[in-house]
Amino acid sequence: QLSCLVKMVTLHGIPQDLDNYPKDLLLFLSPSDYAATGSCRQYFANIGKTNLGVLQRESSQRKQLLSEALACLKIPGTHVNEENAEILGRLVCDLGGEYIRSSGGNLLKQLSRCESFLPGQEEAIRSVVSSGNTTFGPPVAWSAFTLNELSGLIPVFDHSVLQKIPK
Repeated sequence: QLSCLVKMVTLHGIPQDLDNYPKDLLLFLSPSDYAATGSCRQYFANIGKTNLGVLQRESSQRKQLLSEALACLKIPGTHVNEENAEILGRLVCDLGGEYIRSSGGNLLKQLSRCESFLPGQEEAIRSVVSSGNTTFGPPVAWSAFTLNELSGLIPVFDHSVLQKIPK
C-alpha cells in the first residue's frame, strides 16, 4: 500500500511538502528523491523514525538504506558517535556486532527500541554492557532509571550481567 501511495504522491514529481506526509513513505524513496526538499541527513533522521518493520529484516532494501545512511553521515569505519546514532534511529537495529562493539555505549539507547536481534548483535550488546565503559556505567552501578532506559535490552542480558544488577 505504501509503495502505491508513493507512486501517487510522486506522480508529478517530488512534492515540496514531503515532510508533511507519513514518514513510512520515505522508505520507498531514495535520498536523491528527497534531496529536492532537504538534506540526506534530514532524510535519514526521518527514516530513523519510521516503522522499519514495513521492510523485511535482511532485505536488500533495508541493507541499501543502511549503506546509504552510513555514506551520507560519512561513517568510514565501524564507530558510530552519539549524534549519528540519534540520526540513524531505528536503523541501528540493522548494524552488525562489529558496529555495536566499536561504538561502545553510543548505540545502547537506540538498540533498546529494536524488536529483535541477531546472535552476533546480542553477543556484542552483552560485551559492551559487561565492559561498563558506557554512559550507564557497569551493571553493579545501575538503578531503576537505568533499567528503564535499557528495558528493550533486558531479554538480551545473560546471567552474568543480570546477577551484577543491584536488587
